[in-house]
Amino acid sequence: MKILDLLRMSAGSLWKRKVRTILTVLGVVVGTASIVVMVSLGLGLNKSSMDQIEKYGGLTTINVYEASGQDMMFETSEKAIAGGGTEKKIRLDDKAVEAIAAIEHVEIVSPVLELGVLAKYGSYESNLNVRGMTLEALQKMHIELSEGSLPEAGAAKLSFVYGNQVITDFRNAKTNDSYWMSGKLPDINLMEDPVFVIFDMDAYYQSQNPGENTTPVAPPKKYLIEASGLVAGGVEDYNMNSWNVFCDIDALKTQLKKTFKNKAIPGQPTTSSGKPYKEIYYNSLYVNVDDLNALNQVQAEINEMGYQASSNSEWVESTKEQFGYIQAVLGGIGAVSLFVAAIGITNTMMMSIYERTKEIGVMKVLGCDLRNIQGMFLLEAGYIGFIGGCIGIVLSFLISIIINTVVNNMGMEMTNLSYIPPWLAFSAIIFAVVVGMVAGFFPSLRAMRLSPLAAIRNE
Repeated sequence: MKILDLLRMSAGSLWKRKVRTILTVLGVVVGTASIVVMVSLGLGLNKSSMDQIEKYGGLTTINVYEASGQDMMFETSEKAIAGGGTEKKIRLDDKAVEAIAAIEHVEIVSPVLELGVLAKYGSYESNLNVRGMTLEALQKMHIELSEGSLPEAGAAKLSFVYGNQVITDFRNAKTNDSYWMSGKLPDINLMEDPVFVIFDMDAYYQSQNPGENTTPVAPPKKYLIEASGLVAGGVEDYNMNSWNVFCDIDALKTQLKKTFKNKAIPGQPTTSSGKPYKEIYYNSLYVNVDDLNALNQVQAEINEMGYQASSNSEWVESTKEQFGYIQAVLGGIGAVSLFVAAIGITNTMMMSIYERTKEIGVMKVLGCDLRNIQGMFLLEAGYIGFIGGCIGIVLSFLISIIINTVVNNMGMEMTNLSYIPPWLAFSAIIFAVVVGMVAGFFPSLRAMRLSPLAAIRNE
């Protein structure tokens, strides 16, 4: 008997018993939908957590600091011990950048230079945290902008990319009124209004509040710094870039050297006589690796070099492990429904055999292959699993949409609490077919072993 004949006969047998078939299929639908929705909740929680980790630092990002965790900018790239038993601190400089960039799997190494400055516009002022990085690193961070663009690499003129919540920290210097007190944003357009920046804040405050026994200090020069971009989001939309002001690190270094000339840059080390070094040292290094699986290896190598490297790897591993358990539990709960459906398939097939005993006997007398008889009943069970699985997947997607809609309306950060990837949908259908055929195996075995004469005499 050809496979097409078996398929046609199996489908015809199911169609003759519509009510029983529909009820059995309904059990598979509920079972498939249950297990898929349960697993999708675990996958959704895991995906949301990974997105959150990516949002707050990145999955393949390593932050490098000096080894002691103190005086982060007072390091040198030498690890040698000087005469007299004095150990030189390991600073973050250009040599450190080159050494880390040579490590296998390291894709990007960007120095990070941070500096506090004072921004002024009319009567408004704000203390800004300026963060200088390379354009390559800024692009890798996938900073979404609502206006403008990232600073141009190698640009001679310094420009800023403002975080979306920076505007809330501007206060009226005369009335001391701010957004956090009045709930009203200052009348400033950071992209268009001329904002002046004071880099020498010590000189500024000394000039504003001179002591009685100190020499008067001249007010420091103010620099007009244009805005190149604005991070996307409203004042209530927090992300890891909301409070920072980004710029090209080379332009920032040029500006600082121009502003302070032979003076010590705030936060930079000085010699024993108080003079600044020629080189500018960095607060940290931003390192990005090309493979998540190599993250721990690269981090270990950086630590062996004498630096302190930190990443989200432990958080990622812990999160994956936790949600793995959650997925297993939720999947087990859903599997119970499918197990009940499998019992229903077995019952349906057994009833079908009892009702078709004479038909089976005739087929055997006519010389039908026993394997064809068994295959016919297995295909019927597989049909039930396939139809129930397909309808169950459609129902699962509908339930998933409803869950995500409710979660979004509740204002939760998780945009996809239920996540059904394509592999889960296909796996569920295949699993439903396999469960159906396994449930139909023993009934088909019984049909195959029926005595032809006893079957024909059966009424």
